Amino acid sequence: MQSTELFDDGLEAFLNELKDVKPIEQTDTVVTCQQKNTLAKQLKRQALESSQNLTNNYLSVEKVEPVDPYDHISYKQDGVQQGVFKNLRLGKYKLDFVLNLQQNKFEQARSRLFNQILDSHKKGERTLLIKHGLGLHSKPFPAHLKSYLHQWLRQMPEVIAYHTAQPYHGGNSAVYVLLKKNQHEKANNRELHRKK
Repeated sequence: MQSTELFDDGLEAFLNELKDVKPIEQTDTVVTCQQKNTLAKQLKRQALESSQNLTNNYLSVEKVEPVDPYDHISYKQDGVQQGVFKNLRLGKYKLDFVLNLQQNKFEQARSRLFNQILDSHKKGERTLLIKHGLGLHSKPFPAHLKSYLHQWLRQMPEVIAYHTAQPYHGGNSAVYVLLKKNQHEKANNRELHRKK
């Protein structure tokens, strides 16, 4: 019996101590601490994305067939209409993006080309102008970058056609690139033709 009395006295003393305590209000919101996007974090994220793209970059650095600095380079996938290719060749399409690879080191040019083609395709851009330069004095042979560009563009499934640019866009030192429609554009096109 004595233990019960001690327990009752202890409980009563404890409750006396807590009588002025108010319960915490319940809320349905969760407080989170938002971190600021600092420059260092942005640079770190960009470096990580860049290194991921480098590992995913499948553009060949193996043997390439050299082209002359003054040669026209051209390619058209099966299924590209002749009129579409002619308009591309004549520079009649609005340029969605201009990528200048001149003065870039080989690996930097390879990476920038790969990333830009993927990015432009994702954004729905269709026509690009890529400035590669003539490369008259490039090493190990003239038109080194132009030769690889001629090979790389054919390796990318997003590219359906390309042709050396018109003189007012750079002539033999630049190339027009036509990208295939992305899924969003294809759906819009189907909807447009369905309404007719």
